[in-house]
Amino acid sequence: MNSLDWAVLIGYFGVMVAIGVWSHKRVDDVSDFFTAGGRMPWWLSGISHHMSGYSAVMFTGYAGIAYQYGVTSYVTWSFPIAIGVAIGSQLFAGRLNRLRSRLGVASPLEYLKSRYNLPTQQALAWSGVLLKIVDVGAKWAAIATLLSVFTGISLHQGILITGVITGVYCTVGGLWADALTELGQFVIQLLAGVAMLVTVLGKLGGVSALWTVWGELPDTHTRPTVGPYTFTFLLAYLFIKTFEYSGGMWNQAQRFMATGSARQAKRSARLSAALWFVWPAVLFFPMWAAPLLVTAHRPDASDAYAVLTERLLPHGLLGLVIVGFFSHTMAMCSSDANAISAVFTRDIAPALSARAREWSHRAGLLAARLSTVAFLGLSMAIATQVNSPTFKDIITVVIKWVAGLVGPISIPFLLGMVRIFRRSGPTAALVSWAAGLFAFWLTNYGLNGVQLQIQIAAPVATSLLLFVLLGHLRPEATPERDAVLARINDGEGDGDGDTGGTAAGVAGVAGIPEQGDGSDGVRGVRAP
Repeated sequence: MNSLDWAVLIGYFGVMVAIGVWSHKRVDDVSDFFTAGGRMPWWLSGISHHMSGYSAVMFTGYAGIAYQYGVTSYVTWSFPIAIGVAIGSQLFAGRLNRLRSRLGVASPLEYLKSRYNLPTQQALAWSGVLLKIVDVGAKWAAIATLLSVFTGISLHQGILITGVITGVYCTVGGLWADALTELGQFVIQLLAGVAMLVTVLGKLGGVSALWTVWGELPDTHTRPTVGPYTFTFLLAYLFIKTFEYSGGMWNQAQRFMATGSARQAKRSARLSAALWFVWPAVLFFPMWAAPLLVTAHRPDASDAYAVLTERLLPHGLLGLVIVGFFSHTMAMCSSDANAISAVFTRDIAPALSARAREWSHRAGLLAARLSTVAFLGLSMAIATQVNSPTFKDIITVVIKWVAGLVGPISIPFLLGMVRIFRRSGPTAALVSWAAGLFAFWLTNYGLNGVQLQIQIAAPVATSLLLFVLLGHLRPEATPERDAVLARINDGEGDGDGDTGGTAAGVAGVAGIPEQGDGSDGVRGVRAP
């Protein structure tokens, strides 16, 4: 990197902070901080949903897979995500929006207390928070690894720089800052990705390289599934990602909650699905062709894209691509921080402290910002240990831990909104969650020689089976729980943003207090 590249990078950081400061004006209470007050346009929500779904791990771990195995990196990663989000647009997006518009919640997990009970809500909240600390820690380490390749600064310095910048804008501006910076990051990544594609095509002989280059690459590069990434792995990944990217990752759920209506939430999800179909293929092509142009230095080839970028791009464009690396990681980490802050402020803190249940507007917003800073600090501390024997490598953390553990957390959360699962109550939720976590430990650490696809699919499959089975064997439907489900499900296919009418009455029957009475954990939350 030279002074021009540094200018691009520093300018990017400055713009991100400026957006956070501007967004501060739009944040008056926790509803604004966590769900943008239900005023986010569907197209902004869709782009934000897409950008918050992947990070610099794509340019490290998945770049290594693309370098070694070719198109399977797309077929077994972004393609199943696109399908999963498209499915989720029909099953979950509208229902997630109604959590805010009809039940008046600001955290994705708030409704669980009434849908199940307090222990279920707390079990999912605590396990999800701990998982996300590890997940985001791996992403800080990924971007710091790339930064070290280009600048020579240490891993710890890279983590500190990116973490502090992200902390400033997402703590000040909340979800509005996240979404607006993600929009800017999308534009930057669009320019950077196209620049990289054009440069690589130029080195390979022009546009015709899109179809002629495959004859020069290993035969395995054109196989949709190869190596450990088998067809069974693809199906397992599709199964996982349908839940994970449709709201199982709480930051993704927030994007649907932030739109004005259920219909807009569905449109948002469809836009994100379309982007997942198209954009990763553009980013992946240079990685697929990389073996013809550069030699990766690391055994897992996780440095392939960084080496390719440094070798081919002129200064200025190099800085733009590096900014693109940062954009994805900062998008995901900031959105995760906001989601975790929502869960802590709205779900965990009120259960631990009576004082937290009486927080004023100002106190609730302060708690939200402080918990965001605390989460970022913990995840950065975890990132410094990413090369320890506990974590082994970045891709292991992201694929195994997140894909394996998000299922047991998301099954009771997402399926709990669907009326057909009304019989599944607290027992089904807690047993399925606990059994899924045990299945993760057993297949990853308790047994030897377990195939990767089984390691990934076993936890969520176990949770799904027990959640459904126990719902039939030990049904726990009650009028109060049915009332919650009625509010979430009624109006299928409409364009509702209903916050009035019978909302307060039904919410009261369901055990969800009217907004502004202070008894739900944060006093004075505005109606969207």
